[in-house]
Amino acid sequence: MLLLSTAGAAISYGMFAIGSGLNDPTAALAVLLVSRISGGICGTNITVSQAYIADVTPHEERSKKMGLIGMAFGLGFIFGPALGAFAAKLFGQSGPGWVAAALCASNFVLAFCLLPESRKPDSEYAAQRPRFGQWIHSMQRPKVGLLITVFFLATFAFTCFETTLGLLVDQNFHFDKTHVGYLFTYCGIVGAAVQGGPIIGRLVRKLGEPGLVALSLLLVAMSLGPLPFISQTNDPHLFALLFVLGLLAMGSSLTRPPVFGLISILTPAQEQGATLGVAQSAGSLARIVGPIFAGTLFAKYPPLPYLICSALAFLTALLAWQFLHKPNQTVIAAKTESTG
Repeated sequence: MLLLSTAGAAISYGMFAIGSGLNDPTAALAVLLVSRISGGICGTNITVSQAYIADVTPHEERSKKMGLIGMAFGLGFIFGPALGAFAAKLFGQSGPGWVAAALCASNFVLAFCLLPESRKPDSEYAAQRPRFGQWIHSMQRPKVGLLITVFFLATFAFTCFETTLGLLVDQNFHFDKTHVGYLFTYCGIVGAAVQGGPIIGRLVRKLGEPGLVALSLLLVAMSLGPLPFISQTNDPHLFALLFVLGLLAMGSSLTRPPVFGLISILTPAQEQGATLGVAQSAGSLARIVGPIFAGTLFAKYPPLPYLICSALAFLTALLAWQFLHKPNQTVIAAKTESTG
């Protein structure tokens, strides 16, 4: 699946490059649309990657290793735009597409040569469930369903920041697009450092995955609430903005690894890919409805989506603490549930 999706991604970016160079706007738009649809389908291999990591990683290391995927995303969002701009300057309008296609092709070669198959000959096959049957099956598992709900709500709250930060700092700080890009880069660097460094492993050992989920959501709530009220343009308030954004980046970065680590522990080995796919789909759904919600409320009163999402993150933290924060019982239940 990883080889097939990576090869498909390389082809889709090649189509993107071709579409970018067409002179006929209608034909160019059609090719670009097809390339993005196929690229989006191939991009769902994130769930296969997470299932692979779960296959080859012991329970106590799952959250730490899941954090590496988040770090990879963060670094991609930091360096990807710069690489795309450099490719466009060097090779023209089609350059970013061809460079992306080359990167995906290199990925394919590396995976083919270096990545062994994690499925064993005696591995049990997952049951094939129709349409939304997998959603229903996953949500009916009490702790797994709760974790998927937590991930949906956490992602929903975070989209408030993603959607409206540019408008907020433009109104309050009069930043242009370049400075907004710097802020997102700063958040990406903080997030990548948190997810890829030793901090996640240490926090998991100290707090357990449920405690870390609750702490991360509490940080998100504490940072989203005051964010729209940092409205002055002098240096102290700019530093306050950077502090709050750093806190938000840390909180959001600490949510995903323990959530997906726990889901993989609580799920039978043969169903990990499907269950992680449901969780990813819940996050994608949050990224669809979240921006509509945040943008609509921001137009009425800018602080409103931040305050609501801050309260939502706080309530989700309480939910995680109340029903998940029993580290020893959680691990025992995980082993029991994943084998039964």
